[in-house]
Amino acid sequence: APCLHLASMLRSLLLAATLTLSPALLLGGSVRQPPASRISIVMNEEINPGAVPGTNYRILEYPHPLLRAGNADVVDYDDALKKLTREMFAIMYASRGVGLAAPQIGVNRRLMVFNPEGDSNKKAAEVVLCNPTIVAYSEGTELDEEGCLSFPGFTADVVRSKWVKVEFQNIRGKKTRRKYVGWEARIFQHEYDHLQGTLYVDRLDADWRKTVQSNLDALVAAHGPGGAL
Repeated sequence: APCLHLASMLRSLLLAATLTLSPALLLGGSVRQPPASRISIVMNEEINPGAVPGTNYRILEYPHPLLRAGNADVVDYDDALKKLTREMFAIMYASRGVGLAAPQIGVNRRLMVFNPEGDSNKKAAEVVLCNPTIVAYSEGTELDEEGCLSFPGFTADVVRSKWVKVEFQNIRGKKTRRKYVGWEARIFQHEYDHLQGTLYVDRLDADWRKTVQSNLDALVAAHGPGGAL
């Protein structure tokens, strides 16, 4: 997912500052209208960067079969894992994203990285999660805009829990528990779905699925039914 892109966060900040300028109901970083007539503000949209210096991995686009494949637990907390996460962050930043799951680069392991700031200079905000599980989540939900590096060229609205409590192992294998709220909770849930073989388009309602179907058809046409790149 994420994968999730920085543009959604920037839209939210921009539109919050302009609420008094428009009578429209502004939610989730865009003018909330029926999908067919939705107005979207384009800022620093995510991209598929192709080759990224320092790594041979590439972003896999829908419908690549590895995006739906099972993902094994991380068991070795070694230099190879550290190298992999560094490469994942490099690809994420090159893609203008804020999160990336290992299956998106063809590594079917339960591993994700994210930085809610989306800024490669803010290393302290970087998070690495191995073998994450959700242990609790809010009953309250929020509808907001998401995009995904594996689905370039469009975004759609997705319902997510407002907060989640998660357990995971860090880069050293230490078991950790944390609660994510709001923007960070959305990033986590998007990337966690990838580790479950779930894609964000699976969570779209009927109207949104109809709206993005032509984009999905174009990806199938470009990569083939089996997703060969």
